[in-house]
Amino acid sequence: MTMTSPTKAPAIGVTRTAHRAPRRTSRFKPGAGKQLQGGPFAYVALAVVGIGSLLPLYWTLVAASHTQDEVLASTPPFLPGGRLMHNLDAAWSQAHLGKAIVNSVIVSSCITAATLFFCTLAGYAFAKMRFRGRNGLMTAVVATLTIPPQLSVVPLFMLMSDIGWGGNLESVIFPTLVSAFGVFFMRQYLSEALPYELIEAAKIDGANNFRIVMSVVLPVARPAMMVLGMLTFVQAWNDFFWPYLALNQQNPTLQVALGQLSASYTPDQSIVMAGALISTLPLLVVFVIFGKQIVGGIMSGAVKG
Repeated sequence: MTMTSPTKAPAIGVTRTAHRAPRRTSRFKPGAGKQLQGGPFAYVALAVVGIGSLLPLYWTLVAASHTQDEVLASTPPFLPGGRLMHNLDAAWSQAHLGKAIVNSVIVSSCITAATLFFCTLAGYAFAKMRFRGRNGLMTAVVATLTIPPQLSVVPLFMLMSDIGWGGNLESVIFPTLVSAFGVFFMRQYLSEALPYELIEAAKIDGANNFRIVMSVVLPVARPAMMVLGMLTFVQAWNDFFWPYLALNQQNPTLQVALGQLSASYTPDQSIVMAGALISTLPLLVVFVIFGKQIVGGIMSGAVKG
């Protein structure tokens, strides 16, 4: 008969330690994701930046609401006066700002829409499509940013005259339908924000390139398109050099019309400031309407990135 020895019980006070996997160190610091609290220095810095940004606009309003003698006095006024409506009406009638504003809206809207469309397509092609000479073409596009625009004025003016667009809005719109900065900007954004898996999934579902662009690329690129659209619209609205050369006094944009106010021998600075105030108001309206979408698009792009 075989005797089996009883199993020894662990000694009292001795604990058996289980094997534990090494803890992974988190790459996030403690408190990551929490909302940061601004201190007094942050509020003071924001107040200084805000006041500095609004000061030129406030001075434009003050100068537009006084006479020229009051504006050019040794002690200029610091509060708005009572001649704002009179100066606005004088600037409107002297420079024919009604037609100029319509022309600026047409030019800026067409340039912005075309830039967003073409730059998004080109940015998607350079970011996600494989074709021969892609890097070389992208280098050439970026290299055009180093060329001063003044070098192309003479041949561009001759080309517009030969086509028969001299003095027309087409001569301002068509040369700026696409920008090298916009192509580079959209290419950099789509390279990070648009994964290849979405494109491959769309191809598996049977989508062609046009369907992929409309259903996949454009929704992903919306944050960058909002930022690029705002920058393009502001640049096209404030452009003076090329519209001044390409258009005439009978068909000007707003900035060219404002240049006519200060072209006289003794321009009235208060009326000039009133015209500048009129040219600024549409930009403020656009930013108020689309400001939340632009900021939201920037934050959405930052989170996705």
